[in-house]
Amino acid sequence: MWPTIIRRKLAATASSTPLALKQALQGHPPANSPSYVTKAKRLLLLGRGSNIVNNAGRQGCPDYPAHVKHIRDVQVYFPLSKWTRLYSSGNGDLTDAVVPFMGESISDGTLAKFLKKPGDHVEVDEPIAQIETDKVTIDVNSPEAGIIQELVAKEGDVVQPGVKIAVISKSGEGVAHAAASEKETSKPPPESSLVEKKTVTEELPKAEPSSPKASSRPSSVTDVQAAQPSRPSVKEPQLPPKERERRVPMTRLRKRVATRLKDAQNTFAMLTTFNEVDMTNLMKLRADYKDAFFERHGVKLGLMSGFVKAAVSALQHQPVINGVIDGDDIIYRDYIDISIAVGTSKGLVVPVLRNADKLNFADIEKQINMLAKKANDGTISIDEMAGGTFTISNGGVYGSLLSTPIINPPQSAILGMHSIVSRPMVVGGEVVPRPMMYIALTYDHRLIDGREAVFFLRRIKDVVEDPRRLLIDV
Repeated sequence: MWPTIIRRKLAATASSTPLALKQALQGHPPANSPSYVTKAKRLLLLGRGSNIVNNAGRQGCPDYPAHVKHIRDVQVYFPLSKWTRLYSSGNGDLTDAVVPFMGESISDGTLAKFLKKPGDHVEVDEPIAQIETDKVTIDVNSPEAGIIQELVAKEGDVVQPGVKIAVISKSGEGVAHAAASEKETSKPPPESSLVEKKTVTEELPKAEPSSPKASSRPSSVTDVQAAQPSRPSVKEPQLPPKERERRVPMTRLRKRVATRLKDAQNTFAMLTTFNEVDMTNLMKLRADYKDAFFERHGVKLGLMSGFVKAAVSALQHQPVINGVIDGDDIIYRDYIDISIAVGTSKGLVVPVLRNADKLNFADIEKQINMLAKKANDGTISIDEMAGGTFTISNGGVYGSLLSTPIINPPQSAILGMHSIVSRPMVVGGEVVPRPMMYIALTYDHRLIDGREAVFFLRRIKDVVEDPRRLLIDV
């Protein structure tokens, strides 16, 4: 609420009773006052600026006395309607582009790069810069269409939500003038100044080399030792020249991943157990129904959905692996959110499949494709990566044969998938080639014993090798 100040001037002999004030405000002079003056100011916020509307009235005798003075100020409140625009603050032709809200748990970010430069034309909501946070990369969009007049911040600066990074001119005025001034300042100095500088340099006297004077004092033991030839020193190893090295600052995402992985090593008592899976039946199921599956659901049938369903079944059989240690307590989660590790050009991100125990094969494949596309495009949100009770990492897509994955805090275990390799296996007393995959489970040994970890991997092996177990729950 904004106060409106109503000032009232009465003669020294005028009455100051509420009745007199009421009559003055209504435009009627008090009965016992020869003259009076009233003035009201109302402050209104209209649109993008402020206008002051003055309503003044003067009544009474033309020759009112000069000793009129203030005797009272009255404050009257009027409702205020405030108009705001998100992520921009403007003043006429110029509009500020500011850092948007980046998430509940993100207080700042690093200005990675500008997508536009001064003089470029931008449309409404067109990205002009990118902000790197600990988890995702966020675009700063233009609040108005116009010409970028100035870049206020610099690449590499740490910025908070609401900080101005650029100024946009809606009409483009002032941009050409700034460019012309930059060209003028970049002109080379006139030739006359160069000639004068050269003349002054030639006139300076050259320093004559000083001849060493003969020392009158006798040579000491130190001088004799210095005159003796020194012994050959040990040669230092020849290192590559610094010109062949490049030092690049780490991105916020890379620093965050490095910190979390190192914290996991320092916190968990990590142990990894292995097993191998015959992929024959799951690959046959995929080959037999991939066309019908695509026609029905509009998405390809992959192997990840089979492993997600197998992990859900294994977590239901071994619920301790879905839990986590919190201080002196153990938290058992009665829901299953599967995190899928996705490697991108900017770093590792881990989107989450919510309530994976309630999803079918088609739902899993659709969500994995959607989250993977967002991760690679850099459009994935914080909410889509928050939480998760168990992680699956598929290094097999890169050709990894065997690995020991690191736990993703605050979870207690992670499943590692690897490449499928045809190997000779004994089946029914005969040696036959089979498509085999090594699987690994890294777990927190503080909470999970080796017995539960082995049973967990054994359940995944059984379900993948015979998917019919999911139908009859055995």
